[in-house]
Amino acid sequence: METIAVATRSHSELVDITAQVQQLVTRSGVSEGLCLLYVPHTTAAVTINESADPSVKADIEMMLDKLVPWEGGYRHLEGNSAAHIKSCLVGASEMVMISQGQLVLGTWQGLFFCEFDGPRKRKLYVKLIPDKT
Repeated sequence: METIAVATRSHSELVDITAQVQQLVTRSGVSEGLCLLYVPHTTAAVTINESADPSVKADIEMMLDKLVPWEGGYRHLEGNSAAHIKSCLVGASEMVMISQGQLVLGTWQGLFFCEFDGPRKRKLYVKLIPDKT
């Protein structure tokens, strides 16, 4: 298992981690298999989405804020329930295939660490699972 450190700069932010994950795959020598991404935080997430146009990230953040506003009369005393809810909606893990030493992503796809309660220093765990066939 590998760990990627992610230092977020904003309260809510989608950080493109595609290159960092691909570097781990390349360094590992795994040519065929799976790449499991896992976020061990209850106010953050990981997702696959468009990485070519930065306005997509902004639109995702905007709509999540509309769906789950920061001020919502929540009961959680820490005051970050919106971040917990967004984490549940987006999800704590992703699985990506590896083929010929490359992450199998669509033309416009990238991997994103999703911060919902920052800025913070976060971790993303990466487990590479080689194909044994």
